[in-house]
Amino acid sequence: MNKPDPSSRKSRSSISDFSQAIGSKERRKIHARQTKPHGGVWFGLGFAGLIGWSVVAPTMLGMAIGIWIDRQFPSRLSWTLALMLAGLTLGCLVAWEWVSREQERMAKSQPPHSASQSPEDSLNQKEIE
Repeated sequence: MNKPDPSSRKSRSSISDFSQAIGSKERRKIHARQTKPHGGVWFGLGFAGLIGWSVVAPTMLGMAIGIWIDRQFPSRLSWTLALMLAGLTLGCLVAWEWVSREQERMAKSQPPHSASQSPEDSLNQKEIE
């Protein structure tokens, strides 16, 4: 009697996992092409510009206020530098929040049959075991 080879069982399992990952990816691509939530490339460019300005505007505002304070009330401390860094920090936090919101929106608009974790993650996890 022939015993099943454990390596062939593992091979069939990895092929099955790979097929499921490819199927899941393809479903997501088809769903994305059919829905086009915000206009594709133009939305991406606009969003990148929005993120950029959300960082630049508070940074420049902080610098302008800092320059005015430094001219009106000279001191050893550089208010320009301090307020520029504060504006940069604020801008980065705002950008982070917007990107997080957009990421959540994208996650909610995934097709109903997609896995909770990405196909690559599930494949990598199987390889580790």
